[in-house]
Amino acid sequence: MTDDTWGRIRDDLEKSIGKNNFVTWIAPLEFRALEDGVARFGVPTSFVGDWVNRNFGDKIIEHLARSGVEVDRLEFAVAAPKRVAPAATAAPDAAAAPARRAAAEPRDEGDMPGAPLDARFTFDSFVTGKPNELAHAAARRVGEGGPVAFNPLFLYGGVGLGKTHLMHAIAWDLLHRAPEKKVVYLSAEQFMYRFVQALRERDMMGFKSLFRSVDVLMVDDVQFIAGKDSTQEEFFHTFNALVDQNKQIVISADRAPGEIKDLEDRIRSRLQCGLVVDLHPTDYELRLGILQQKVELYRMQYPGLVIADGVLEFLAYRITTNVRVLEGALTRLFAFASLVGKEITLDLAQDCLADILRASDRKVTIEEIQRKVSEHFNMRLSDMIGPKRHRTIARPRQIAMYLAKQLTQRSLPEIGRRFGGRDHTTVMHAVKRIEDLRSKDSQIDEDLELLRRMLEA
Repeated sequence: MTDDTWGRIRDDLEKSIGKNNFVTWIAPLEFRALEDGVARFGVPTSFVGDWVNRNFGDKIIEHLARSGVEVDRLEFAVAAPKRVAPAATAAPDAAAAPARRAAAEPRDEGDMPGAPLDARFTFDSFVTGKPNELAHAAARRVGEGGPVAFNPLFLYGGVGLGKTHLMHAIAWDLLHRAPEKKVVYLSAEQFMYRFVQALRERDMMGFKSLFRSVDVLMVDDVQFIAGKDSTQEEFFHTFNALVDQNKQIVISADRAPGEIKDLEDRIRSRLQCGLVVDLHPTDYELRLGILQQKVELYRMQYPGLVIADGVLEFLAYRITTNVRVLEGALTRLFAFASLVGKEITLDLAQDCLADILRASDRKVTIEEIQRKVSEHFNMRLSDMIGPKRHRTIARPRQIAMYLAKQLTQRSLPEIGRRFGGRDHTTVMHAVKRIEDLRSKDSQIDEDLELLRRMLEA
């Protein structure tokens, strides 16, 4: 089979399985050889090879047969990193990029500083919505490889909101558009390991040359270098050297630069001089869009499996923690339904995902309780935690303490501290008093039930 034949088969596959599936799974394949009925392909990671073989293997063999190529089975092997000094290797074709790409001066094979890129994390597979549209647009601009008005690009947000996905997508885009560029993606911990290794081997010049010769440096989870004085020092000098050369830097963290404890002021200032973008927690529409995209992928893996109306909407409404939990829930649901041979209904989802749904229930805070109780009884919030002991203030305060005990996991001493530094025995007295009154006073019982419903809504 020639490369031209494989090229035509690839085009047919794209029409058959859709662009997103093609870019994510088929484009990274590199045809190697056809021997004794076995078609051999190079893949960026073993995960990609396993997924393609399981989900698209029969379809690839079918398309090969249509082109007159008789194949009994497929084999996938992880491609060894190619080296072109001093630049990174080129992408195999216009739609794909290698799974591991790093910049390095001519040194020993395998002595490359970058971390592997995940073939799934591309811009095509990133679902956008209001919470992440600015971060997505900024990442797209950097990925285009042209002049950028901001440097560095600093992405921050909680776990599972898409920071790492966007960084991988930037790297894939850059390496596709400009394969000659040295693009390095790694975690802050890997940067720190490299630095310590260079110190141990007395090779700081090699370390400096390695990281200061890149075109684009991408460091994930930069909060992990906070408090590491020597690593921060070297990171600062590397940062300055690259900015002075107009080389692009992309940084991610779990919080804004100004909120990272033990980060040196000069580094904090440098990070804030570019574009700082917050990836906000996902909203309902974005979560639903992510689920809908994942279902399209899962239909390939679980043909014939039916998902009832309302299930995705239910999951998008209930699971609000982060995208990883949401995707994990959907994976479990499809696997379970496939094993038991049942349609995915709302009842099945609730039974299968009971533990995830419980963990994802909205957590009520003491501050919310204080605010709702103050509004309900038409009193000032400051009086809730203040010293006044008049009945019109003391009773709502006791109700708020009771609700804090019932609806949160906070200890009695902590609840007392949140109510103006009161002793835990005061909270115990309040809880007991409201329990007694609730059984005798229907109005207090109604107030408590109304407040509980509002807080748990």
